[in-house]
Amino acid sequence: MEESNIPIDINIGKLQDWLISRRHVNKDWQKNILAVREKINNAIQDMPKHDDIAALLSGSYINYFHCLKIIEILKETEADTKNLFGRYGSQRMKDWVDVVKCYEKDNLYLAEAAQILARNISYEIPGLKKQIAKEEQAQLDCEKKHTDYLKSEASTKSEFLNLCKQLGIKGDKIKRELVERLQELSAIYDKIGGSLKPLRPSIELYTAFSKYILGDQATEVLPLLQHVIENGNTTVYEWTYGEAPLQIEEDPVHIDVDDEQGAGDQIDFGDHIDFGTLDTPAEIDFGDGDAAEIDWGNLNATADVNVSGEISGVSLEESGIVVEAQGVAGGVARGREALRLLDHPATRNQIIDQLVELESFLKMRLHETNVSNESSSFSLIQQLPTESVAALAAMLDSVHVATSSLLAPEITHLHNVKHSPKYVDVLSGQLQQKLAVCDKLSRLAARERDRAIGASETATELRPLLARIIERTKELQANIEMEISKKYKGRPVNIIGGVKFL
Repeated sequence: MEESNIPIDINIGKLQDWLISRRHVNKDWQKNILAVREKINNAIQDMPKHDDIAALLSGSYINYFHCLKIIEILKETEADTKNLFGRYGSQRMKDWVDVVKCYEKDNLYLAEAAQILARNISYEIPGLKKQIAKEEQAQLDCEKKHTDYLKSEASTKSEFLNLCKQLGIKGDKIKRELVERLQELSAIYDKIGGSLKPLRPSIELYTAFSKYILGDQATEVLPLLQHVIENGNTTVYEWTYGEAPLQIEEDPVHIDVDDEQGAGDQIDFGDHIDFGTLDTPAEIDFGDGDAAEIDWGNLNATADVNVSGEISGVSLEESGIVVEAQGVAGGVARGREALRLLDHPATRNQIIDQLVELESFLKMRLHETNVSNESSSFSLIQQLPTESVAALAAMLDSVHVATSSLLAPEITHLHNVKHSPKYVDVLSGQLQQKLAVCDKLSRLAARERDRAIGASETATELRPLLARIIERTKELQANIEMEISKKYKGRPVNIIGGVKFL
């Protein structure tokens, strides 16, 4: 192989050292290049408007090879300044020709081009690629966070709407809507009380079972539940004294809604509530077991009224009940006695307990009936009052329906709202907190969306810059290889590790 065909391979990291070692450039070339860069800065200040020049001056560091292209362009734009001897009288042309001559002195252009090439290969291009990858990853992360925030917002909003649905409100003005819903609670309880009539066969079976087992010692079973089935959702007064009151004076419901309406506004809770000052007797505490406690479960459905005007040994005057001379006998129901049985916390709990008791009895009888049908041995169970499995199952279903209607979330929430102002604050606080969480998640989702858009725009802007730098670097590498090749009689020169290997 001829020497002219032997390629010269130069590693990109050792290109400058190779040029210095071969004495193509001086060691102190960087000191001399400062004057050339100053001339370039001065020459750039006065340039003609030309698209190719604008493209050369943008996006990359101006080097010797750019200066050659600028001179070629100036030969066209400054052609009218050319004299008879072929020289250009344009100051622009003179400035750039001077720059090229300074570059060619001691091969400064070759040293600078090698430095630019090494910097682009080692830092500029990898840095841009890394930044673009970082922006793309940031875009993906922000989009994922945006989706997660939206899902969390939708989940929280769904919880808020479900809770509002349970309460039967829209959720615009929570306390006001809850207070307005309290007006419907009485009608709801009356409807539930009227729907308990299908439980009568179950109670009759329970009563017969108790009489069969206990005989003469049997007592009335589920008295309060039977009273509601026979008479509906009456007042506590009627259940206690066995007669309907002539007048009902129910205590007003005090719920602070100042945060949702004016301080002077008042809400009408019904026709039977007096917002004025009520001369009510001392309130009976149903929670603590003190001496003044009244156990509603120990009272019979009807009071024993004798001819002397006494109820169970207590005179009417001592009991505080006023008996009218004409009309239906009775007095004034005040305070808790004015509440309905399903509305009063104590009697409501007793009714729920009695429903659970009835359910337990039916489950036991259903199990015993199944066992009795499967076994042929004689037992006492076979002598008890019996019902078919289907009938017992139907009775049990009726009890389940009654219990579920009374313990429905909407009814339970409204009951607690009416009898516990603090519960209203807690419930309203929970709903407000969910709305606040939804608002925060919405803002976070919007922020992540904006970040994703910003990262995408940044990556979009960097991609053309990266492509332009890669293209210019390829041109610069080819020019350096060509210039070195000229110095070795046209031998092929390969810069290893250059832009081709990125």
